[in-house]
Amino acid sequence: MEKTYVPKGQATGEWYLMDAAGETLGRLATRIAVLLTGKHRADYTPGVVLNDHVVVINAAQISFNQTRAEEKKYYRHSLYPGGLKSVTIKRQMEVKPEAVIRAAVRGMLPKNRLTMRYLANLKIYAGSEHPHEAQNPQPIAE
Repeated sequence: MEKTYVPKGQATGEWYLMDAAGETLGRLATRIAVLLTGKHRADYTPGVVLNDHVVVINAAQISFNQTRAEEKKYYRHSLYPGGLKSVTIKRQMEVKPEAVIRAAVRGMLPKNRLTMRYLANLKIYAGSEHPHEAQNPQPIAE
């Protein structure tokens, strides 16, 4: 019979810095989801948040093809009759590019009670400046 590994004590998390300039949305979101869940670590345990943080800069400069920019839509509903609203990804990138990356990463995280705890460790900024210099985030090589 194999024993299950459970980390003892408080997990010490790392801070990672990712530059989204020129990156494809899906590939970027996949790499972020792996870092947030801790699957890149040797002490990975399902069901345990290892407190790894990811800081994404230059979110306004991600790339996707023109067909996707015209056809992909994000939907939301106001819970009133006829309250379905939609916005294209092109318009969403103009208004709030952070929401595009956050929605893509959320779709790649497990659908359980830990999802919001993982997303709380994700910091996204449209430009190249971020207020997390004191945490000394380590850049992730592409």
